[in-house]
Amino acid sequence: PSVVFSHPTVGTVGYTEKEAIAKFGKDEVKVYSAKFSGMFYAMMDEADKVKTGMKLVCQGENEKVVGIHIVGQGADEMLQGFGVAFKMGATKTDFDSCVAIHPTSAEELVTMGQWGTIRGNIVLPEDVRTPQS
Repeated sequence: PSVVFSHPTVGTVGYTEKEAIAKFGKDEVKVYSAKFSGMFYAMMDEADKVKTGMKLVCQGENEKVVGIHIVGQGADEMLQGFGVAFKMGATKTDFDSCVAIHPTSAEELVTMGQWGTIRGNIVLPEDVRTPQS
């Protein structure tokens, strides 16, 4: 991972969208992105709010995450944790199946795409699925 301690902070690991397309081909790359103002700025005038931008670059049918890019407050801290997932070969499904910590900016990385949609099946333990009397 690499971080530039600017204002706002910039953090990146892996391929950019352009690099991934050059390496794997356009049909093999899917990009998820988001732009928003973090909760830190909630009470400020719209003109004063600093935007956060995030991008997940995924490759192949299983959507292996091959790039994570964050621009915004806390990008350095967020990328430190998500860099571990990246190094472990995480997929978009791995990100989607992670419970989002709300309200945080980091939650955006695990809710990108259709919010609340999880690829694949999650099987709950029997005692969770069955109502207790």
